[in-house]
Amino acid sequence: MTDHGFEQHRTALREGRYLRVVNYHNTPHSMAGQLREELAAYASSFACVTLEDLDHFYATGEWRLDRPGFIPVFYEGYLNNATVAAPICDELGIVAWFPVITRFIDCPVPDQRAFAQAHHIDLVEEELGMDRLAMTWDEVAAIAERHVVIPHTGSHEEIAKVLSAEDVEREIVKPRRDVERVTGREAAAFVWLYGTPYGTSPAQDAAVRDAGYRYQISNTMIQRIGRGILTPS
Repeated sequence: MTDHGFEQHRTALREGRYLRVVNYHNTPHSMAGQLREELAAYASSFACVTLEDLDHFYATGEWRLDRPGFIPVFYEGYLNNATVAAPICDELGIVAWFPVITRFIDCPVPDQRAFAQAHHIDLVEEELGMDRLAMTWDEVAAIAERHVVIPHTGSHEEIAKVLSAEDVEREIVKPRRDVERVTGREAAAFVWLYGTPYGTSPAQDAAVRDAGYRYQISNTMIQRIGRGILTPS
């Protein structure tokens, strides 16, 4: 939904022109059955929303889906997002979005647990004995063939700590370049740690905009930079 009045929002909701974004992080094998059941339920009532669908909406104002929209979002770049979540989405015919922490993926396998602990990347008990915790870039590329892969900063940094030109390059600019190089597809959206929205800080907003991102995903909305918002229901 865009920046319309209350009555227009009510009409959009009544007509099914809204977007439900469901956030996931760790998707361990022990929860695969529950995840499949939950995603199947969403898929029965909602239509998956691709990057092209968002672009079409903002270009034309037309909501071309026949049902309310649905985006499952799998954060961080966990290995189990590649081995559990993505295959379930493929099985169900769901297009998902994967915001990845690019330095987590770059991190040497022996250092991944320490990196996770130092960068607010939560682990579940069944992962603690595993050698590898993050996807590889080859797995990222494979996921991007069917899903939307975007940066979730370089190192899971919060907006208030991205201040210098070096910070901006590490957390905003290089992650986009890395994702696009590996996937061969545009990385059009960006996500901060804690889901900070666009409009919070002029300097960081300008850095995201100048890096070429068109969308920013927060905890409560998907913002078309400079063009309004879509509000998850």
